[in-house]
This record gives sequence, structure tokens and C-alpha cells, in this order.
Amino acid sequence: MEDILINWSPQETRVAVVENGAVQELHIERTLERGLVGNVYLGKVARVLPGMQSAFIDIGLERAAFLHVADLHLNGATPRGHHGDGSQPVPIERLVYEGQALTVQVIKDPIGTKGARLSTQISIAGRLLVHLPQDNHIGISQKIGSPEARDALRTRMQALVSVGVQDGNTGGFILRTNAEEASDDELSADIAYLRKTWDSIRDKSLRQPPGTLLFQDLSLVERVLRDLATERTNSIRIDSKLQYEVLRGFGETYMPAATAKLDLYRGERPIFDLHNIDAEVARALARRVDLKSGGYLIIDQTEAMTTIDVNTGGFVGARNFDDTIFKTNLEAAGAIGRQLRLRNLGGIIIVDFIDMTREEHKTAVLQEFRKQLSRDRTKVTVGGFTQLGLVELTRKRTRESLSRMLCESCPTCDARGQVKTARSICYEIMREILRESRQFNPREFRVVAAANVVEMLLDEESQHLAGLSDFIGKPISLTAEPANQTEHYDIVLM
Repeated sequence: MEDILINWSPQETRVAVVENGAVQELHIERTLERGLVGNVYLGKVARVLPGMQSAFIDIGLERAAFLHVADLHLNGATPRGHHGDGSQPVPIERLVYEGQALTVQVIKDPIGTKGARLSTQISIAGRLLVHLPQDNHIGISQKIGSPEARDALRTRMQALVSVGVQDGNTGGFILRTNAEEASDDELSADIAYLRKTWDSIRDKSLRQPPGTLLFQDLSLVERVLRDLATERTNSIRIDSKLQYEVLRGFGETYMPAATAKLDLYRGERPIFDLHNIDAEVARALARRVDLKSGGYLIIDQTEAMTTIDVNTGGFVGARNFDDTIFKTNLEAAGAIGRQLRLRNLGGIIIVDFIDMTREEHKTAVLQEFRKQLSRDRTKVTVGGFTQLGLVELTRKRTRESLSRMLCESCPTCDARGQVKTARSICYEIMREILRESRQFNPREFRVVAAANVVEMLLDEESQHLAGLSDFIGKPISLTAEPANQTEHYDIVLM
């Protein structure tokens, strides 16, 4: 069983999913930085790029959003269909044109320097269903396993959906996992809510100018009931009376089963202190993750991919070296699955487990790794071991990772993770003085640098500095600036 803790303040909402005392997921939404995924806009085509088979769409944000031909669905058809002769896919320049108004939905938040990614196939999520207004098929969640259950649900849904078709309501639906046990009344209520939402979006799109927000997805507090609460959820505790009332009102209308688990936290200690969650967040921002056995993980996140290295560290508990490696890798498999969820790491991820010589060990580790990844709410695709002993996987990235959300690049090292040594800066200063002495003829060169750099120039490098002064025929004076970092210096021509 798991508990969901909600810490709310006017500027920020934090949600932690806790299982057996350990934080499994952390979701953060800031009022001024609320995510855009799920939002529907009336966009305007700014540029069509035939070479990239994509277009830039103005939706009223700072950066133009990106629409690829694969995400373009017009009049119920996709460009992956063919021309009448059945030969070639339809190119994007024949489907959209500059200045055209399109109803689009954000499927990926702006990340780094990239704008939001869009789709013209709108999907609106409800408690039990996802509505596809431009489609007509009935889909079933892959997690509803038995073919009999899937067929029975599809038959029921087709009957319920056909009721509205007579009134001009069309569109398809996907049944979410929690729809398996739902009654016809519950499904009908969700269908009516989603169709009404789509009617509102369509009506606004006909009356509003391009760049207008037509529909905004639920807030994080509301999405807790819709997306995070499951039959495994023991309790949902929130520390704001105001939001508790809002959530209860929302839940009683749409998610009564989840609302029964809702509880207002009235304790004096901050709710996140109960499970030491702030300390867990601090650890989730660290590069190194210690394992209980004494081994550890090193997690490096770059623009292109994330790499995870597994090390035995001080673990020597097994009978032989092979068993030590195997047990460390097994523990790491579970820890990595949790770290991916906790840090919200996405994109390409490479895991370097410790090399194992026995095939049964590799199979067991991979099986455990896939088991841990299967708990993820986000889509994860994982391969086997490569020839180099690496495991490659991809995790769908829809929003910024935890570190990108909470941190910014270090101004000292400019996100390199390292700085030049004081000696390197000393030699850099001497080269710069030599270079400037050939272009200018000052009375004196004055170096303003960090204290540790000045100290080295006066001590270990004093002989070299004196030799340089003699060579250029000019005095060189030094001034220590306490505010300067090691790499920051100025050479003043006096």
C-alpha cells in the first residue's frame, strides 16, 4: 500500500507518493511555472519546414511550438496515409500553410531551449476514460489483461457511446485501467463530462483569435485524484483546509472512491517532515546514491542522455566476488527504477551495471530491472545487455526533470562540474600579459584575481612572474579580490 502526501502553498504544490516509508515519486507544480502538457490552444502556423517535415506554431508563448508531421491529424486522417495512388506519404507542405489556424494540444512541455511539442489530435482525460473527439474507435488500456474483460468492456462502451451519436456527438474513447470495474452509470457520466468539455473547446475555437488558451488541464492537486490515486492508495493527506475543500468538492463529483481516502492533515509538524521527504529531495539532487549494501550509483544527466554507473563500493558481504557483483547489481536494479521516478529522468538512459560473467546472473538482474520499471506510470522501453555490457532504455519525457526544475547551472563552473586549478589560471594570466605587452605600452600591468591565485603568484610562481616582468620590461602588481572565484580575473593596464 502507498500513501500520498500533499503539501500546498500559494506559490507551490508538492506531492509525494510514499511506499513503506520510502518516497517513490515526487511531483512539483509552481504557480508561476505550471506545466503546459494537456493544454489546448488555438494556434497559428508561423513557418512550414518541408526539409524537416514539421512546422512552427505560434500559440502565444515566448517560443514558437513544434509540430511534426507524425503528430498532424486532419479530418480524422494522418499524413501517414497515402495519396490516391497508394505510393507516397502526404508531405506536410500539402497539409498546412503559413497563417492557418489549428487547434493543437501540448504533448511535451518546453524543455531547455526547445519549444513545446504539439499534436493536432486532441485527447481529453477523465477519471475513467480518455476522449478522442477526432477519432471513432474504442481503445482499451493495455493493463486490462484478459481478452474476455477487454471484449466485454468494448461491447459495453460501444452501446454507451452510441447513445450520444444520435445527438450529433461523435468521437472515440480509450478506457483507462480503473474503468475495468466501473458501472454503466459511471462510464456514462464520464462520457457526458468529456463531450461537454470538447463542445466548450470547439465553441471557443470558433470565437477566439489565434494564441488563445482553449482548455487547461487540471491542477496538480486535482490530478492526484485522477491520475495518482489507485486501489493501492491507503490515504491521501493534504495540509491545506482550503484545498481540502476544493479537492473534496471535485472528487465527490468525479472520483468518489478516491475522495473517501482524502484526509485533512492538522498536525503541527510540516507534513513532509513525517517521512523526511525534504532530505529525500536533497539526496535526489545528488550525483551519488548510496545503496544499503555499501555499493553506490553515480548518476550524470546531460542534454543528450543520462548515464548511471553501478559500483560495489565497500560491499564485501557475499561469499565470492561473483556473488558480490550479482547482489550489488540486483540492489541497484531496484534503486535505479526508483531514482528514475523520483528524479523524473527521461529520454535516453544508459545503465552500466558491474560486469557479470554468468548468464544466469545477467538474466536475473535484467528480470528484476524490468519488474521495477513496470511500476512506472510513465512509458519505459528497455532493451537487453549490449555487447559492451550496457543496458539501454528510454523513458518518455513530458516535463523537466527534478534537478532542472529545482536547480540552475553553477555560475562558477558554467555547468561543467569542474573549475581550472589556481596554477592553470596563473599560467593563463602570464600568457595574457605577454600577449597584451606586444599590443600596448602601459606603465604597469595590474592583476586583480582570486586570493588563492594571487597567493600562488607571490609564492610558488614568483620566479616565473619576475622573469616575465624582466622580459617585457614592465612592473606587474597583484591585487587580491575576495569576491572573485578562481577562474575570474582582470588585467588592468595602468
